[in-house]
Amino acid sequence: MPSVNKQFTLILFVISIIAAFYVNYRIAPTWVESQLRYETYTDNQGNWMYQSAGKPIKIENIVDYNRSPVRQSILDGSNKEPELKQQWVWLATDSGIDSQVKNELVLLKADFHYGLWSLLPAIIAILLCLLSKEPLIALLSGIIVGAIMMGQFDIINQVLIPSIGTTSAASILILYLWLLGGLMGIWAKTGAAQVFADYMSQHYVKGPRSAKLVAWFLGIIFFQGGTMSTVLVGTTVKPIADKAKVSHEELSYVVDSTASPVAALIAFNAWPAYVQAFLFIPGVAFLATESDRVAFFFASVPFSFYAIFAIIGTLLLSLNITKFSGPLLKNARIRVEKSGELDGPNAHPVSAKELHANDVPPGYQAHILEFLLPLGSLILVAVVSHIVLGSPQIHWAFSCALLLAAGIALFKGMKVKQLLDGFGNGLKGVVVASVILMLALTIGLISKQLGGGIYLVESLGEQIPYWSLPIILQLMTMLIAFSTGTSWGTYAIAFPLAMPLAWSIAQTQGLAHPELYLMICFATVLNGSVYGDQCSPISDTTILSAMTTGCDLMDHVKSQIVPASYAAMLAGLCWTLSVVLLT
Repeated sequence: MPSVNKQFTLILFVISIIAAFYVNYRIAPTWVESQLRYETYTDNQGNWMYQSAGKPIKIENIVDYNRSPVRQSILDGSNKEPELKQQWVWLATDSGIDSQVKNELVLLKADFHYGLWSLLPAIIAILLCLLSKEPLIALLSGIIVGAIMMGQFDIINQVLIPSIGTTSAASILILYLWLLGGLMGIWAKTGAAQVFADYMSQHYVKGPRSAKLVAWFLGIIFFQGGTMSTVLVGTTVKPIADKAKVSHEELSYVVDSTASPVAALIAFNAWPAYVQAFLFIPGVAFLATESDRVAFFFASVPFSFYAIFAIIGTLLLSLNITKFSGPLLKNARIRVEKSGELDGPNAHPVSAKELHANDVPPGYQAHILEFLLPLGSLILVAVVSHIVLGSPQIHWAFSCALLLAAGIALFKGMKVKQLLDGFGNGLKGVVVASVILMLALTIGLISKQLGGGIYLVESLGEQIPYWSLPIILQLMTMLIAFSTGTSWGTYAIAFPLAMPLAWSIAQTQGLAHPELYLMICFATVLNGSVYGDQCSPISDTTILSAMTTGCDLMDHVKSQIVPASYAAMLAGLCWTLSVVLLT
């Protein structure tokens, strides 16, 4: 990194620390009332219940809205943190029939934000990532800034240890460090990945274009989305693409941009079941039941314009049509053609060389089935568990693949010491990426606690023109997901507020087709969040795309954001035209 960049990075970090102390000591948090609506019902004993994460939960201590200490008028009149953070209340609403008033059950929550200051940790982390190209330093800096803003000065005990001790962090360690790293290490030790690459090169892949098309096609097939799709496709195609001389920037873009966009478009996965829980609007008949909301999700798929354009963009790149790919991806392709270098001159790939160097013991002959059988078992377990249990059990799938790969190697005569040596090299290869993932998870939690998403959503009002709401929702969710690194977390923030807002605007401004308008607004939130997640350097799918393809993280981020932004701009234009012409 040039000395000017180092100096500017240090100055920016010092300024952000000073700003964090200023916020902590001088800026009071703004407490706001959030109203969350769920589908509620009574059980056989007459208890009020609601569904959360697929489980029925009993509603207790219901009070009238005007008696709740969580209502906005009470929050506005107090300078202290409220003792009660959430409460179920009866809220009187206009039923829309002869001006009759009815009571509905609403969960009130007291959330806080610091205005634009709430976005400071994420902004600092992203800026330092771009300036320093050192994601570990950038993420730690963002975490320190966020911790100081919240007054948690014992960063290790109050922030890092509680974050690392969560189920999500444990899942990252087990899946991406032990299982994925171990599997890739064993494949490198046995030479199975190289044999698979040689076989595909001899029979199917004849050059960079066909290698990228294979990656694109696998991205379409593995439509579960998120981390599973990214890891499966990236791990499978990397040896093929490397042999065919595909730049790591191009490969990571294809892998990342056919993960969540495909999952949003071919939604036979866990997405509809998760998202539908946030779509309930009282009095809206076509969103009354869970099946109605899932059907609404699928009916809205034709309006997922960003996902459509993103997938088309990766297909064009795979066909070596780089007109809409941006200068960085074009230059990466030219670099490989001239020099054969898969990475840029100053690149620091997220995954270590241990994963990509063959260290096959003398006399050991790998067979293509040593790659295909573990991969097949991985896909089979994931698909069957999804069918039977409703969600793919990724840990089970990778455990089966790892055990099968190890078992085959031992059966063919590889010594236990040699196998453990390969497993250990695999762990070394992904340890940095695993730490980055855990730090990204931590800063995402800090950003959520500071209320950046709540602030952005609160800034919207019902008086905006109906035709501008889709583009506003798109920009808002893009920013929230980019600053938190999660699309699903953005859904939990945005949908419960955006959907009632869209319905209210449709009613008050007299739109002829309110259901269609709601579908378009739903699609903007769904797709805007996907864009922000996909382009964020603190997103797990972004980091995993770089890790599994051997790409420098910031090279992946900077080269991907241009074609993704082209797709987002086209999508915004299509959504605006749709509400003007169709509603």
